[in-house]
Amino acid sequence: MKKIAFYTLGCKLNFSETSTLARMLEQKGYERVEFNQKPDIFIINTCSVTDNADKKCRKIVREAQHINPDGYVAIVGCYAQLKPEEIASIPGVDAVLGAAEKFRLAELLGDFVKEPTGKATVYNSPIEEAVAYHASYSLNDRTRTFLKVQDGCDYPCAYCTIPLARGSSRSDTIENVVRAARAIAARHVKEIVLTGVNIGDFGLQPQTEASGQRKETFLNLIQALDEVEGIERFRISSIEPNLLTDDIISFVAKSRRFVPHFHVPLQSGSNSVLAAMRRRYKRELYAERVAKIKELMPHACIGVDVIVGHPGETDDAFLETYHFLNELPVSYLHVFTYSERPNTHALTIKPVVPSSKRAERSKMLHNLSDKKKRFFYEQQVGREASVLFEEDVENGQMLGFTENYVRVTATYDPLLINETKRVQLTGLNPAGLMEVSECVSEAPLVHFH
Repeated sequence: MKKIAFYTLGCKLNFSETSTLARMLEQKGYERVEFNQKPDIFIINTCSVTDNADKKCRKIVREAQHINPDGYVAIVGCYAQLKPEEIASIPGVDAVLGAAEKFRLAELLGDFVKEPTGKATVYNSPIEEAVAYHASYSLNDRTRTFLKVQDGCDYPCAYCTIPLARGSSRSDTIENVVRAARAIAARHVKEIVLTGVNIGDFGLQPQTEASGQRKETFLNLIQALDEVEGIERFRISSIEPNLLTDDIISFVAKSRRFVPHFHVPLQSGSNSVLAAMRRRYKRELYAERVAKIKELMPHACIGVDVIVGHPGETDDAFLETYHFLNELPVSYLHVFTYSERPNTHALTIKPVVPSSKRAERSKMLHNLSDKKKRFFYEQQVGREASVLFEEDVENGQMLGFTENYVRVTATYDPLLINETKRVQLTGLNPAGLMEVSECVSEAPLVHFH
């Protein structure tokens, strides 16, 4: 029995797909082990959103060689689709599989035997051939499960390579997603995070006869999932502001299982930069979405993606973004520093922002995020909330998240792991985590919004 290890770079979607690949290979008789347990085969699932992700891939390959110089190394994922020949030239890489090939790993690579020539084998079709939808979800990796419901993207954002790496937007059916959710519930998982590239675009099913015709919507999907018994929480990973409708917000507000937590990409608070980025909304729409969420769910957590240093972002445009975010009642920021990606429209936009300015702007927004998060946490003090406790234990303390994504710390109790408990939020500790009073009761399934 050959031992196989996986390493995932990037997003929740990658985690769901890695877990599915692992189960597929375990069913074929391979033994899954940790990366450092001298596996015979290393599978590295890559990201290529930033230049740093490419560098991370190279570092993981070097580490695999150090652990087992004779190990077979296969690279899959976005970086593998975008730059297959570049990856094939990395010393120690034995195979590269693109987007249309990664789920045919065992079929294409057989017994994972190195080529006598020492050259890497490359399986990489044009991205137009990545039209099949492969259902995926993570298991046994975390307290929660990442459930993929959608793949690919039809949005031509100026800075983004994802359409080139994953292909056109395509989705699972509601029937299949509900079936997967029930299978996950049978494993006693308490929380499912819905993930995809552009999940608000759910409903395009190219495998049907009516290819490209939307028969189902994201609202239909969450309405169906809300009826799945056994799952206490559903969380929406990220949804575009132009696809986050009033109907979706209103449904979550009265939902039995969908929690009051939204992650809504903004990218810039300047309309001129949003236009240069080829985003499909203006800042005014974004502000309306945030206001609607807060109107119906005052304690909702709202996360924001924002890019600094995009070409064309002047000092004034950046300050527009800073002040816009400072005034919005959002809870935290995910700050990305723009990095040049081949074959993207952003490379043609001027002026280019110097690296030093990008770093300076990033630091300003990271500081703003820290302030936003602390203020949001302070607003929660004194409330009751339900916390799903995790296996993470640090210095005798265990961690968990409330339904509205407040990170909680409590005295370790093995009986609380993967349990949802009602607690009183009492105050922040020096590390910025929320402390709680003794658990008083089982948390009800109906969430306190």
